[in-house]
Amino acid sequence: MASLWSFFGLPDPDAPQKTTKSTEPSVSEEPSLTNQSETSQSRLTTEPIAVEQEPLTDLPEIESARKMVQIPNNWSGPITADGEPFHDLGVQNQVRKSFPSRALRYVAPDQMKRIPTRGIAQRIANGDTIIVDLRSLVHMDSHQNACRRDLKMMTDEVGVGVFALDQEDKLLMIPGTDVVVDISNHSLGINPLM
Repeated sequence: MASLWSFFGLPDPDAPQKTTKSTEPSVSEEPSLTNQSETSQSRLTTEPIAVEQEPLTDLPEIESARKMVQIPNNWSGPITADGEPFHDLGVQNQVRKSFPSRALRYVAPDQMKRIPTRGIAQRIANGDTIIVDLRSLVHMDSHQNACRRDLKMMTDEVGVGVFALDQEDKLLMIPGTDVVVDISNHSLGINPLM
């Protein structure tokens, strides 16, 4: 059975050493390149021998079976040895996209417990989606209702709707212009999942 050492072509160090007989020729036997029966020797001559050469113009022409590929005029990439354009898929030379035009914005009441409805209206007109968090107004139910009324009036002016993301209506989403919201299939809160 072959061992790991023989798999890599190395001698097995754990295998018993085999003693091989020396196959070196003895002194009495001299190696020779000729047969023993051949007794005559040939001599080398140093005279040049004339060799007739065929003219190169009579050789048949070998036509190339390859057809040259037309390289596009606007090709700026590498070219193979055959003259074909080489499309290196590993090179990332794509133009980076500019800064995204839309964003998801998070708005919470400021230190004076106000919501910046004018700034929100400008962002909505640009296509941004706004998440308004009224959870910081925990003990101010009347102020929460006033903020909801302000947001509702602002969205009516802009022409979009306000969507509640939780059951207490404290986390509100206002989609930007050209943002589609699926209102036919939605489950809010934990209770509908149980």
